[in-house]
Amino acid sequence: MTSPQQPQPQPQPERGPHDTGAHEQPVPAAPPMPPAAPPAAPAQQQGMPPQAPPAGPEQPGQQPAPQQPAPAKEAGTMMLQAQQAPGQPAPGQPAPAKEPGTMALQAQQAPGQPAPAKEAGTMMLQAQPYPEPQPLAAHGPGKDAGTMMLQTQAPPQAQAQAPQHPAPPHPQQAFAGAAGGYVSPIPVRPTHLGHALASEWTKIRSVRSTIWTLGVMLLLILGIGLLASLAAGSERELDPLLGVGFVGVLLGSLCVITLGVLSISSEYGTGMIRTTLTASPSRVRMLTAKAIVFFALALALTTVATTLVALLDSALLNGPAPTADQWLRATLGAGLYVALLGLLALSVGTLLRHSAGAISTMMGVVLLPMLLALFLQGESLKDIQRALIEYSVPSALATLYDIPFLSTGPTGWTPLWILAGVTAVVLGGAYAAVMQRDV
Repeated sequence: MTSPQQPQPQPQPERGPHDTGAHEQPVPAAPPMPPAAPPAAPAQQQGMPPQAPPAGPEQPGQQPAPQQPAPAKEAGTMMLQAQQAPGQPAPGQPAPAKEPGTMALQAQQAPGQPAPAKEAGTMMLQAQPYPEPQPLAAHGPGKDAGTMMLQTQAPPQAQAQAPQHPAPPHPQQAFAGAAGGYVSPIPVRPTHLGHALASEWTKIRSVRSTIWTLGVMLLLILGIGLLASLAAGSERELDPLLGVGFVGVLLGSLCVITLGVLSISSEYGTGMIRTTLTASPSRVRMLTAKAIVFFALALALTTVATTLVALLDSALLNGPAPTADQWLRATLGAGLYVALLGLLALSVGTLLRHSAGAISTMMGVVLLPMLLALFLQGESLKDIQRALIEYSVPSALATLYDIPFLSTGPTGWTPLWILAGVTAVVLGGAYAAVMQRDV
């Protein structure tokens, strides 16, 4: 049996009489074909000898394994190889000029071996064995034939714009994330009473109820004081001289009471109190800010109005000159008393959380004692009637102007201290209610 590696002899044709002596050369048999190879090429069937691969420069991208010889490959095999990024040349060989991340598809032929007969235009895709698996690298020098490198390359513009060092965190963000957890990208800073005061001032000066109530209060104090001075005339002597402004201050205090109730109860009625407590979670701070802003506003406007009325009375009326104590009680004392009434109304509004109920309660506190005293005419009720008159709000205001309703009641600054004590007790109850009850 003849070995498949040795060529078989071909029979020689007989020469005819017209043969010129030229005859065909014997055609050598084709080398053994691999099972997957197609039939022999026509060029070799015609007797063409196998051509050795040309000795030329090594193709770009063909790099044998660093410590192992490249396995022999047949002609026409295809190697799938990734090109390395520029700036990382292989050992002993310059890096090919390729764009980062490109992949070359190239046929290779083992040096020193004859090319098997192939059909023209055919291509064979053959997997190359790799003796030792290696982890997939993101970057590095040249790799062996048959390996594939996956590399993520950023665009050149993005690499140029990328910062070399990350920006340090904002100090306010660092404060927010000091305890760990989520760090908001919005600048965060700790709040304090000043922020709550600014918020309450924005509220009270931007609502229409403030303009209407305080505007009517100024109109009543100034208008009634001026009309009373003009009605008395300069020919009539009055003592005390500043007592004419009492009626306007009493009526103006009703407007301040209404504003005190609305400054807190309107937020409960509309549900705005939830937003307020979300922005300022400390309820004590919220109520303190409301009390300070309202008290300061009411005190400033009432004191200015009473001072103007006192100046008008001194200029238009005839009588003994008021003392310094009378000036203070008719101006600053009256302003403090009206502002404390408004603060008491704010405390009642915090307790009741209802505008109509709190305003009705405060009107009863101001006017009800005097109305009850008018109907208590029996002898057994004289003491109750006298106490109701002496400690009523109208009598306390009249005492500040040195025109008390009864001579047995409090005098001087005493009505102001009494009202301050009552307001402090009710305001303490309002703090307790805010802390204990839900919104």
